Amino acid sequence: MGILKKIDDYRWMIPKDYRPGMRVPGIIYAKESMIRDIEKDQSVEQVANAATLPGIVKASLAMPDIHYGYGLPIGGVVATDISQEGVITPGGVGFDINCGVRLLRTNLTLRDVEPKLKKLVDTLYQTVPSGVGSQGPIRIHKSQYREVLIKGAAWAIGAGYGWEEDLENTESQGCLPGADPNIISDKALERGRNQLGTLGSGNHFLEVQVVEEIFQGELAQAMGLERGLITVMIHSGSRGFGHQVCTDFLKMMEKALSKYRISVPDRQLACAPYNSSEGKNYLTAMACAANYAWANRQCLAHWTRQAFSKVFDKDPRGLGMKQIYDVAHNIVKIEEHRINGSSLSLAVHRKGATRAFPPGHPELPPHYRETGQPVIIPGDMGRASFLLAGTTKAMEETFGSTCHGAGRILSRHAAKKALRGKSIQEEINKYGIYARAASKATLVEEVPMAYKDISDVVEVVHKAGIARLVARLRPLGVVKG
Repeated sequence: MGILKKIDDYRWMIPKDYRPGMRVPGIIYAKESMIRDIEKDQSVEQVANAATLPGIVKASLAMPDIHYGYGLPIGGVVATDISQEGVITPGGVGFDINCGVRLLRTNLTLRDVEPKLKKLVDTLYQTVPSGVGSQGPIRIHKSQYREVLIKGAAWAIGAGYGWEEDLENTESQGCLPGADPNIISDKALERGRNQLGTLGSGNHFLEVQVVEEIFQGELAQAMGLERGLITVMIHSGSRGFGHQVCTDFLKMMEKALSKYRISVPDRQLACAPYNSSEGKNYLTAMACAANYAWANRQCLAHWTRQAFSKVFDKDPRGLGMKQIYDVAHNIVKIEEHRINGSSLSLAVHRKGATRAFPPGHPELPPHYRETGQPVIIPGDMGRASFLLAGTTKAMEETFGSTCHGAGRILSRHAAKKALRGKSIQEEINKYGIYARAASKATLVEEVPMAYKDISDVVEVVHKAGIARLVARLRPLGVVKG
C-alpha cells in the first residue's frame, strides 16, 4: 500500500516521519478497494504536504472522495490553531469559494413527475441560466452589489428571491460576518457583476431526483422526506467572482511566505499567519465570495421554484418546495473544537469537504438539534446522491467534517479521451437520465465513468461513523452548464 499504513477498515495513515517537516500525521478515510485509485495521482503527497503547515493540529485529513487539487487535495480538511502560529491558506479552500449544494424537497411523487419530466427539465434549462460565462437576469447597481457581498442569502430574500425560512436551513444562515467589499479587486467585482443567479459550468448542476431509499426513518421524516417524493439538488458556487478573489490572494500569499519566513513543500500552499494583515484580508475577501455564493444559490432556488410552478401550475408553497439544507464545500471557518481536552479556536479549512455537525450543536437550527446537521452528498449525473446526518464522532475525529461528493477518478481530459468515438447521449441514456446542457463538452467531461462510485464513498463515511445515512436520491433529469 505504498506509504499508507492501515489503521482500520476505513482509515489509513501517512506517518508523521514520512517527510521532514510534517508536524502531524496524515489520515485518509477510504476502504481498501479504493486505495489503488487514490495512490494513482499526487493527492496522497498533498495530504503529507499539508501536514507541514504552521499551527496544524491533530492531523491532515482527507475524505474518501479525495483527488488531486490545487495545494490541498479535493476532499481535504486542515485545521490550524489561531492562538498559536496557525496559518490561513487559500489553497486549502480553492478557487470556487463556497461551492456548495442546496437540497429542496417537494410534495410531488414520481407518478406526478414522470409524464412531465422532459418538459420540467427543459423549463429548468430555460429558466436557470447556465454555462461558461453565463449571465443572469439580475442587474444591480454598486450599492446593491455591496449588500450582496455583505449580507449573502439575506440580500436575495430581501430582493424577493426566496423565503425567510430558507435562511434558517442554510449553513451559517447564508452569511459569513466580516465581509468588506472595499478589499475586493475591481477585476473580481467585474467578473461577478452579471453572474449572480447563474449555475455556471463544469461539475455544477441542477438535478431532479426521487427519494429511492430511506435508511433512517425518523431522521428522514424530520428532514421532510419519504420514499417516492421528488427532490431538487442545486450545486453551484461563487462563479468568476470567487475564482478571481482566490487568484488575487494567492499572489499576495506567495509574497507572505518570505515575509513571515514560512517554508512549505509546495508553493500552492502559500499561506500567512491568521493574525497577519494578509491572513485577515484573505478571510475578509473570502467572506465576500462565500456570501456571493449563498446569494447565488438562493436565486437559483427561486428560479427552480418558478420553473416547477410553471410546469405543475401550482404555487411553490402548494408544491411543498421547502429547503432541507444548504452546505458549503470550499471554505475556511473559525470554529471551536476540543483538542486533547482543551477548547481551541481553529481555522478549519474544508476543500471539497462538507461540515457534518452533530446533534445538539448550537449552530444548528432548533428542528435539527436532535437529528444532527443534514449532510448533502451529490453523486455523478448518472448514479445516486445521498442525504446523511452529522455525528458526534465526526466532531471528535474530523473537526465535524465529511466528504462532499463522489470524487473524480478521471481528469476532464481523460474523460474526453475515454469517450472518444462513443455517443455521450448513449452513455447518459444507460442510466435513464434526461439531460440538458449548455455545452456538449461539459456532458463529456462529467460522464459518470469519470467519478468514483458514490455508494462506495458514502459507505466509508457511514461505517467510519463520521456521517449517518438518511436517504438515497436517484437522479431523473439534470441541467448542466
